[in-house]
Amino acid sequence: MKPDADDAALVREYKANGQLDTLAALYQRYMDLVYGVCLKYLDPETARDEVMQIFETLITKLQQHEVQNFKSWLHVLTRNHCLMKLRAAKGREGLEVPYDERPVMENEEKYHHAEENGPGLENNLQAMEKCLETLPEEQKRSVDLFFLQEKSYREVEALTGYDIKKVKSYIQNGKRNLKLCMEKQALKAEGGVK
Repeated sequence: MKPDADDAALVREYKANGQLDTLAALYQRYMDLVYGVCLKYLDPETARDEVMQIFETLITKLQQHEVQNFKSWLHVLTRNHCLMKLRAAKGREGLEVPYDERPVMENEEKYHHAEENGPGLENNLQAMEKCLETLPEEQKRSVDLFFLQEKSYREVEALTGYDIKKVKSYIQNGKRNLKLCMEKQALKAEGGVK
């Protein structure tokens, strides 16, 4: 392992040899980013714990996914990890979790709501679930498995029986349709669409 290797080279090396020191060298570059994302959602102590938990998650997730841009992929993985942690905590304790950004999927841009009383996390998750139901069955199933259950393309193919090219198409089209639906939901919530 070369210390000056780029991210893509380290990802390839880790996928080839599974050496944890390779993954650790790669993760070390972005620990501050991961901690910063965690701090947006969690208290400092929990955020520190989750930085280590996310590294453990990476051990298997990085082997399962085709990663083009490690930094972006890690950012989304971290964000989704924190959102799921918040959702689980809310479910266990009945807590309201204020949050003014919509959950995003792989390499999706962030949405910001200017209102002080922007929708909470639960409203965004409900909007996403509602929009998911509007997708054609193949897209809905593929998007659910890929993004929400974090399955790889190959796993989605195996679980659904869809051809791998179809899986990728369903995920891409489903993500686009979900985004459009959620934008419409956000406009309705803001009173922009009757």
